[in-house]
Amino acid sequence: MSRPDKSIHGQWSSRWAFILAATGSAVGLGNIWKFPYITGENGGGAFVLVYLLCIVCIGIPVMMAEIMIGRRGRQNPVNSLKSIAKEEGAGQFWRYLGWSGVAAGFIILSYYSVIAGQAIAYIFRTISGTFDGVTADGAANIYKSLTSDPERLLAWHTVFIVLTMVVVARGVRGGLEKLVRFIMPALFAILILLVGFAANTGEHFTHAIDFLFKADFSKLTGDAVLTAMGHAFFTLSLGMGAIMVYGSYLPKNTSIMKVTFAIAAADTAIALLAGLAIFPLVFANDLSIGSGPGLIFETLPIAFGHMAGGALFGSLFFLLLVFAAWSSAISLIEPAVAWLVENKNVSRRRACVYTGFAAWSLGLLTVISFNIGQHWLLFGKTMFELLDYLTANLMLPLGGLLIAIFAGWVMPRSSSQQEFAIKKPIFYYIWLILIRFITPAAVIIVFLNALGLFN
Repeated sequence: MSRPDKSIHGQWSSRWAFILAATGSAVGLGNIWKFPYITGENGGGAFVLVYLLCIVCIGIPVMMAEIMIGRRGRQNPVNSLKSIAKEEGAGQFWRYLGWSGVAAGFIILSYYSVIAGQAIAYIFRTISGTFDGVTADGAANIYKSLTSDPERLLAWHTVFIVLTMVVVARGVRGGLEKLVRFIMPALFAILILLVGFAANTGEHFTHAIDFLFKADFSKLTGDAVLTAMGHAFFTLSLGMGAIMVYGSYLPKNTSIMKVTFAIAAADTAIALLAGLAIFPLVFANDLSIGSGPGLIFETLPIAFGHMAGGALFGSLFFLLLVFAAWSSAISLIEPAVAWLVENKNVSRRRACVYTGFAAWSLGLLTVISFNIGQHWLLFGKTMFELLDYLTANLMLPLGGLLIAIFAGWVMPRSSSQQEFAIKKPIFYYIWLILIRFITPAAVIIVFLNALGLFN
């Protein structure tokens, strides 16, 4: 298989378009939903500092590698790895690394869509005043009434899948780029507005700043460090083929290093801003900062229900959550769509129908795991928990490790240097040291921790 000079799907119109798209892929439920609650569970500022160091040492090198492989291959992850491996005289089994990424993105979308559908439902519940004066038990019952109804969950899951596939069917510039050019500025604007609203809580906003940015290392545990390492890797959408396929649409003269730093900076900024928007409300209402995954759907509605303008700002918050999920979802399914178009000679629209229906069908397992199938356990986990564990704890870390090995050891320096085209060689050698030694070691530690071997 020869390596094409340009992707048949087209390319981003500019570096800025790619940064918006890749940031949209990276920014998702992990930033708005997961980062605040794991920060709350792990002590605040010291955890944030370790997380930022891990972004630099783990996330950025792997992201640079994925973009580099994608741009060099100019195809979907499977074909890119296959053609580059053949060109470099490496074994053809490397294409299975591409398959792992395609499969991971597809599986994640199947359950991601169900959670995003819940966020859509909460926009309407919040703006209609459902949470006005709600108690803790009331908020929990409202969430349970949604998740225990398979028909409603299925309806919102369907809405989100359709929204995603309509965008992907329109292509790189007509669909993906148009959406992110609108949705990412809107996401930033809503987040800044929510932070401004939270700033009016006075001393509670100051408390949130101290909590996020004052490092108290006495609260930092070994488990917290491992959690920071894992989240730094997963928050950038690495190991799932999304960044690699987006890189295949990147213009040749664009600096991989510059766009990677811009994406990582934007992704991290959004996570921190989400913390500044959420924690003042939690502190002002005497809620638990370490309330876990329920922070978004069961804890924050209590805060929105007891504040002036809570219905408006609460609905804006859940709209923000939907926008973040939408921008990520289009990147999760793009590798599978690109593979069908390139390998099976089908139109992009037809490929979207096939992949969208397949992801929707797999999502039925997640839908019923919240209600009629909640007692159907495999390895002690519901279907939703099993799919989440399979991807987040096994497929993504393993994929990231193999990407680091492929980029650092299989591809010769001449090939990676040609793609990076870094004017100052010192920056290239820093990346090479990180991708060859530091990043693989860190990912192995995260992987072993995910398997429970450090407990």
